[in-house]
Amino acid sequence: MAERLADKDGLPGGKQCLATYSEWAKGGWGLIISGNVHIDPAHAGAPGDFTVNRDVPREKTLAAWKTWASACSLNGTKPIVQINHPGRQAPFVKSLAPSPIPLDLGKGLFPWLVRSLVYGTPKEMTQADIDDVVTRFAEAAKLSVEAGFAGVEIHAAHGYLLAQFLSPLSNERTDDYGGSPLARAKIVVDVVKAVRKAVPAGACVGIKVNSTDHTDLGDFITQLKAIVDGGVDFVEVSGGSIEDPMFSTGLHTTIKASTKAREAFFIDFANAIRSELPDVPIMLTGGFRTRQGMEAAVKGGSCDLVGLARPSVIDPALPKKVLDTSIPEYGALAYAKRIEAWSWAKYTGIKAVGMGAETLWYTNQIGRLGAANN
Repeated sequence: MAERLADKDGLPGGKQCLATYSEWAKGGWGLIISGNVHIDPAHAGAPGDFTVNRDVPREKTLAAWKTWASACSLNGTKPIVQINHPGRQAPFVKSLAPSPIPLDLGKGLFPWLVRSLVYGTPKEMTQADIDDVVTRFAEAAKLSVEAGFAGVEIHAAHGYLLAQFLSPLSNERTDDYGGSPLARAKIVVDVVKAVRKAVPAGACVGIKVNSTDHTDLGDFITQLKAIVDGGVDFVEVSGGSIEDPMFSTGLHTTIKASTKAREAFFIDFANAIRSELPDVPIMLTGGFRTRQGMEAAVKGGSCDLVGLARPSVIDPALPKKVLDTSIPEYGALAYAKRIEAWSWAKYTGIKAVGMGAETLWYTNQIGRLGAANN
């Protein structure tokens, strides 16, 4: 999720932002992971996203981030900053990508127009572009820990830049960064190593990966092993992107019945990772709705951590209810409101329109959460 509560400089620290994170911090969460913070303001996901801007004096940036970290850390909660580059999913700019392959938003004239006007065809990244991205990830990580965050999570999911490098569908390079599974993972490994070098030994470094970006599970496991060896403390498993919007709660009908029964949308993918990397802590995000479902996933060995995003926006104090066994099951549900796509959406031919309606609703709800407690 993205909060879209940044000021004109891309900084956190406004009253609404601090009120929102203070509510989450008081809710009993073991870990708070921020919305994605973009490492380059020239390539942000949307207006209002937090960014790390080199043109803003560092002392000003650090002061704002320290205030943010303090709000996140109330009651001993450990906060982590999710750092990201959207790659070809950055709108209204000449975006960057491993290869000049445009997004596939759907078939027909309207998807083509939106793709052409909003996203265009990305520029294939040069070595200098790649080096700059690696450096910016490291700078963002260093800033996060200096400000008082417990660490960072590197976003390599949901079709963003690092996920684009990992996938042969969006990476057709023939240099050191493409052509084989390990070569496609090189930039991610380099980012992990640079981030690890930039932060103290005790800082946490996680990676978020996608269950739907990969055409071959074996190739992805090969990539993930190299990424983890670079210095990763935990792996978060999620799914979906603009091209394949599985993470919308309005898309439950696309999930097979056996997965619905286990609640977690991406549990099979997590199990595959567990079988190959048994010692790496796994966070599983997406679909959890009951304490029994969460407990079953952890006890069954599918994951070590349960991620709850949309339910946290509905009820920022949800963990206290889930962990209080005196509260009956119906009083501790991880509810996520299902937002139907706009009535005209089906006529556009764009697969992600329904996801956009839901994302907009939850983003606005985050704003309302902060306003109500400001």
